[in-house]
Amino acid sequence: MAPPRSSAWRPGGAREVRASGLVADALPAGLRPSALAVGGHACETPRQCTGIRNGLRAHVDAPALVVGDAELLVPAAGLDRGVGLVAGTGSVAVGRPADGTPVQVGGWGSALGDEGGAAGLVREAVRACWAAHDRGEAPDAPAAALLGAFGVPEVPALGAALERATHPSAERGRWAPAVFAAADAGSALARAVIGAQGRALAALVALPARRGAAADDVVVAGGTVLAQPLLYDAFTAALAETLPAARPRPLPVPPVDGAVVPARSLL
Repeated sequence: MAPPRSSAWRPGGAREVRASGLVADALPAGLRPSALAVGGHACETPRQCTGIRNGLRAHVDAPALVVGDAELLVPAAGLDRGVGLVAGTGSVAVGRPADGTPVQVGGWGSALGDEGGAAGLVREAVRACWAAHDRGEAPDAPAAALLGAFGVPEVPALGAALERATHPSAERGRWAPAVFAAADAGSALARAVIGAQGRALAALVALPARRGAAADDVVVAGGTVLAQPLLYDAFTAALAETLPAARPRPLPVPPVDGAVVPARSLL
């Protein structure tokens, strides 16, 4: 049987887990698990993972393990070790040195980071468009696309449009296809932004590797990097320079499949 999964992201910690009845929603009616492994979105520290695990006890009387969602990528790929990289709306990388302690980097959100994710890419495209405007250059394809996407009349208004977002990452990230479309149409500015974002993803992978995590295999997932060849190619080219021995491996299965291995370890 495929691993049960919820229908959408559930933000928050232990209190929200108890309130939502996440496990009850995800599991088939009447099924009692013998063990439970969770890859939690924005579960970035041992304290956060412990809080969510404690919240799950209200719904499941079974051994439970909670890790960050990116930690599921390596076991989902059938590997014992490696670095997992997610670049969807945001971006994060995780690996484990020899002592088994998880090293997670990135995931700072669209205000400060998430380079290579959709939201970070849009932020950097706006920065590039604004810099071009300050140099006196006429708006090109990505500027025109972003003006239309955010419904503003001129480049200087893009900054305020970003700041008005109620849910910044989601609202910014939804316009990433406009940047890729501009690049496909020949925009040098858009291609430069995408190239820089690919290099940023490679730099993200290098951080856990420098802290001792095995990085011979880099398991890649996320709806932005895997759906956009320009970004993926920029990432793999930069990775070959940064970590020549690393092998990028696009994940062919849902990341949640990686929860089976740690769940079995609890039995």
